This record gives sequence, C-alpha cells and structure tokens, in this order.
Amino acid sequence: MLKKFKRYSGSMKLNDPVMIIGLLVIAVIASYIIGNGGLRTALLVGAIPVAIFYLNRIFTKPNIGLYTTLIASFLVIGITRYIPGIPLGLTIDGLLVLTFIAVFFKNFYEGLDKRAFTRDLTIFMFAWFLYSIAQLFNPEALSKTAWFYAMRGMSLYSLLSIPLVFLLFNKVKHFYRFLYIWGTLSILGTLKGMQQLFIAPDFAEQRWLDTVGAITHLLFGELRVFSFYSDAGQFGAAQGAAGIVGLLIFFNVKDVKQKVFFLIMGITGIYGMFISGTRGAIIVPVIGAMFYLIHRKNIRVIFLGILTLAMVYVFFKYTYIGQGNAQIRRMRTAFKPDEDESLQVRLRNRQILKVYLTSRPFGGGIGSAGDWGQRFSPHGFLANVATDSWFVQIWAEQGIVGLLIHLFILSYITVKGSFYIMFRVRDPELRGKLSAVLAGFAGIVGSSYGNGVLGQMPTGILTYFTWGFLFIAPLLDDEIAQSKLKLEE
Repeated sequence: MLKKFKRYSGSMKLNDPVMIIGLLVIAVIASYIIGNGGLRTALLVGAIPVAIFYLNRIFTKPNIGLYTTLIASFLVIGITRYIPGIPLGLTIDGLLVLTFIAVFFKNFYEGLDKRAFTRDLTIFMFAWFLYSIAQLFNPEALSKTAWFYAMRGMSLYSLLSIPLVFLLFNKVKHFYRFLYIWGTLSILGTLKGMQQLFIAPDFAEQRWLDTVGAITHLLFGELRVFSFYSDAGQFGAAQGAAGIVGLLIFFNVKDVKQKVFFLIMGITGIYGMFISGTRGAIIVPVIGAMFYLIHRKNIRVIFLGILTLAMVYVFFKYTYIGQGNAQIRRMRTAFKPDEDESLQVRLRNRQILKVYLTSRPFGGGIGSAGDWGQRFSPHGFLANVATDSWFVQIWAEQGIVGLLIHLFILSYITVKGSFYIMFRVRDPELRGKLSAVLAGFAGIVGSSYGNGVLGQMPTGILTYFTWGFLFIAPLLDDEIAQSKLKLEE
C-alpha cells in the first residue's frame, strides 16, 4: 500500500530503461547536429535547455525578465565581438516583449495594475512613440527598414521599459538591486578596459579594431578604451554616470559594506571615463554634481560644491598638470574649444543641417542619419552629414518639432524627479540614492549634446529604469516609513 506513495529522485529515475534510451537518442541526435553544423549550431543546441529553464522561471517570476534586460544591455554588444553572426541585435526587444507576455499570463485572472499605464510618464512615452510612428509617413524618409532599427532605441525601449518598472520594480529592494547590478557591471567594465589599456585587446577586440574600430579608437598611437561596450564614447559616458552615482551614494549611506561598494563603483567609474578618451564624458559628473548640490538645499554645501567644480575647471583649463598622461591630455582639450578641430567640424556640420532643416520642420525621417542612414540609405543627404550628438540626430531626423517634444519630456522628468527628491521623499538614505541616479541621468543628458549616448545600450536602459524609479519615489518612501513603524511597534 505504501509503494504507490514512494517518491523517486532524479537519479533513481535513471534506472528506468525508457529514460536511458531516451537520453541516448537525444545525445546521438544532438551530436549529429553539432558535428554537421559547427560552432554556431552547437551553441544554439546547447542553449535550448537553458532557454526552456529560463522561460519557466520568467513566467513564474516576471521580474527576472527586467534583471536580464539590464544585464544584457551591458553585455550583448561585447558578446557579438566573440561570436560574430549570432543574431543578438534584437535581444533587448525580445526580452522586454517576453517580460510583458509573462506579466500578462502571471496576472491573467487578477488583472494588471492600470496605474502603470495611466501615469503621466507612461503617457508621455506613448505620445513620443506615436510621433515616431507618424514619422513613417514623413515624405523625406528614405527607408522604412532604417526607421524600424532606429526607432527602437529612440522610443520603443522607453515605452516598454517604464510600465514594466512600475509593475515589477515597485519595491525598495528592486531599486537597491538595480543599483548593485549597475555598480557591479560598471566595475567589471572598467576592469575590462584596464586589460585593454595595460595588457592588450584580446583576439576578438583586436579583430574589431582591425576591421572597423581603429579609425576612431586608435588616435596618435593611443587606444581609446571601449571595454565590452559598443564604443569608447558610450563607455566613457556610461562610466562617468556610474562614477558620479557611486560617489554620491557613498556620501549618503551609513552601512560600511555599502560605502565600500559604492566607493569602488565611483572611483572605477571616473577612472573608466578618463581612459575612454571621450572628452565630452567629463560633463557627466560635472552636471551630475551640480544637480546633486541643488537637491541638497543647503547654501554652504552648494557654495563648497561650486568651489570644487571651479577648481576642476581651472585644473583642466589653465594648468598643464598631468599633461604627460594621454587621457588627461585628451580630456583637457574639451576645455579649449578654440583648439579643438573636431568641435569646429561639428559646428560646421550643424550649420549645414540648419540650412537643410529650415524647410523641414519634421526632419528627414528616423534612421536617415548616422550609422543606419549609411547602411540603408547611403546616398541620402543626412547619411553623409555627421550628427555626432543625440539631440542633433533627433533634430535632423525628426525636425524642430520632434526636438522640442523630446526636450519637453526630458525637462518634465528632471523637474518632477527633483521635486519628489527635494520635497516629497523623507527618508534621507533613499533621498540621497534617488538624487544620485537623477544626477547621473542629468549628466547623460548634458553629454548627449556632444555625443549620441542617450539611446544606446546600456545607457538607454539605465536611463529608462531610472525614470521609473524617480516617478514612484513617494511609494518607495512610504514603504520605508511603514517598515520603520512596524519596527517601532
């Protein structure tokens, strides 16, 4: 009678001849496929059980999808250097859509929290996405395929990410985990960059340099470090943001372990920014620090902060200290625009675009400029005029109308986020961390005037997640207040 209640472990099930024969058949089939298909096929076959396990987990806990998206935004581009030909370009899209599907089925009977879709930030993202859709009918646009690829980083990712943050990352623990993942991957990014600088790029990185990267990443015999990011410009801006976020959080936490972690994040972030050789990235910690000082609402702190920033400016502008270091020497040129030939070229290009766009208030079409323009419409006017800036790219592709809409949305996010931090959040540690991430976002916005960093990975996903956390700041603060009340009881 007791036999039918007996439970069999996984190892005991291997005693079943049917199980053994089935495993042998699977092994033979997999071996045949791998042997005839090569490395790419082997990787795909090996990924099948991992994918099945992952699907099981994400439909059980959909927030795993957001964690995976965050990690993938850092690593996917770097992976493609080692495994060329693997179709990883749509990874972020797939993860966000899959997470939405998992959320839908997970809450099929209970229903989704409608507030995630009716918040002002979500409505703004939807409006921005609709404007991108309208660009399909722009008579100046030359390629709908280019529109599809460019639109994703321009508006789709933000539209998908923000409601998911409201639905799945609406607890304090999620915000803190986000910061730790950001910090860990940024630290690893700088370590990888140090390997490229002090040892040498590995075989995959060298192949990338030899084929497409050297023209922009080997200047006067000096390597502009790019780590596992798309390029040195993205690496520098992202590390600048990680640096200011880490340092500001360091000053706002009491726990020793947290202090050590965020201090390392801050120092390695700033160092990574310098070795990237990206001059425009230095504006990230500068603007970030200015916003943080405003949030403090303390005249003495603001004065000391301004004095510190003035000293940094004098160091780069009027001294030659550290001039023997290639990274400091290159950063110093950002403070001497009259001597910067690259800047003068950019200014001339903007004058050319100004004439072209005078009669085109809606721009030349999404995907018409930059890399996508070169790829899909190389004979178009915008494809042959470098934009070199996130805002200039939006202006060129979506016109003055699109640029004004975009600037309004960014300003609204900055003002409302700052209002919550200064007047609504009561917990000092949470306020400090939120102020730090808004400072990082503000720095990225400033850097995007000179480089096209805002919509690229990982900066784009980091920014969109940051927006979500800023707009639920009062909820996070209430959660902390309630937990403190329970402890007092």
